[in-house]
Amino acid sequence: MIGIVMFFVALLALLAGFPVAFTFGGIALIFGLIAEGPSMFAFMPFRVQSIMENVVLMAVPLFIFMGIVLQKTRLAEQLLESMGKLFGGVRGGLAISTVLVGALLAASTGVVGASVVAMGLISLPVMLKYNYDKSLACGTICASGTLGQIIPPSIILIILGDVLGIPVGDLFQAAVGPGFVLIGIYVIYILAYSFFKPEAAPAMPADEDIEHRREHYLRALKAIIPPLGLILVVLGSIFAGIATPTESSALGGIGAILLAAVYGQFSWKMLYESAQETVKITAMVFAILLGATAFSMAFSYTGGDYIVEEVLSNLPGGAMGFLILSMVAILILGFFIDFVEISFIIVPMLAPAAIALDIAPVWFAILIAMNLQTSFLTPPFGFSLFYLKGVAPPGIQTVDIYRGVVPFILMQVGVVISILLFPEFYGLVD
Repeated sequence: MIGIVMFFVALLALLAGFPVAFTFGGIALIFGLIAEGPSMFAFMPFRVQSIMENVVLMAVPLFIFMGIVLQKTRLAEQLLESMGKLFGGVRGGLAISTVLVGALLAASTGVVGASVVAMGLISLPVMLKYNYDKSLACGTICASGTLGQIIPPSIILIILGDVLGIPVGDLFQAAVGPGFVLIGIYVIYILAYSFFKPEAAPAMPADEDIEHRREHYLRALKAIIPPLGLILVVLGSIFAGIATPTESSALGGIGAILLAAVYGQFSWKMLYESAQETVKITAMVFAILLGATAFSMAFSYTGGDYIVEEVLSNLPGGAMGFLILSMVAILILGFFIDFVEISFIIVPMLAPAAIALDIAPVWFAILIAMNLQTSFLTPPFGFSLFYLKGVAPPGIQTVDIYRGVVPFILMQVGVVISILLFPEFYGLVD
């Protein structure tokens, strides 16, 4: 039972606020020495070397770099201003434009913090100016900003592809359908909300001047076409089989630099700062990965993985019972710990049981990815909530943000349930 005790000690340490990478590594060292002695870690250098030589994981820093460069191009501002003018005349149009911009930013940058902050700074004041319900405005911005976790290229999908041994290109293709369904549900919810409560999402005064309207359309096209072109290059090259996800991430980095030049934001200082931020974020991800590798090795040596596999494989309800329990566990853990820790620690524990129960790997991975997206919205540690609160005007209270995200959390859970019950609809199983 040493492995099980080890797992709960690690969970308590994380909840207490200890740094993730050092928590995993330190607990692995302590329990490994207790269970087997120093010889347990003889193969640790080879594990580290295999991580450093992993070609799939090379896509992580490249996609992070792409997102950070695009963050500095004022791409979000251009899109929000243009979309707001296009849809502002529709009741709930500003909220709908926020969702659509969130989807475009997700497919072109995938950086949740940047998306939420940008939309919080630009879109929230405009919605409040036109007397939008505070909760609806806050919930829309937080939920739209998290779309980058399911819409490819997504860092979660790259990590899950590596952990579960699934080609990342397959996961990218499989995630497109659920991503569009989620966007559609958000838009339908906003339209229904504004229909039944017109005062909560009023339309902006229409611009009757034809010349001005034409100018809005042209400006919107200019703002939308460049990021769409980048999306087509990155995802199109993967789906067409021209490039691997790693190769397409390099194309994305080059495309982001070209877009920065198109928007007039390119400078060597910007490039240096983007590279510097990329190194910091990548170092954090890989430090967690190394700690998690040590943890999973010690957990396996102490027999914890066999206990977990045996328990999960013999749950009532077979494969469906296992999937339901797994999704509930991941959802609850998402309230307290980050998606990276869940991906590197919890998912490897669940994977052997999923294989034993003959569950389609891509289906399992998409269920986890959609579930992990919810962790960005769930209080008390949902990162999107913190990002928005940090840039929100003084009139926005924390309770407004919490109240606003509840319907979107329920919608995301609803999509997870639909993927669980109807995987054929999404093309996730044969």
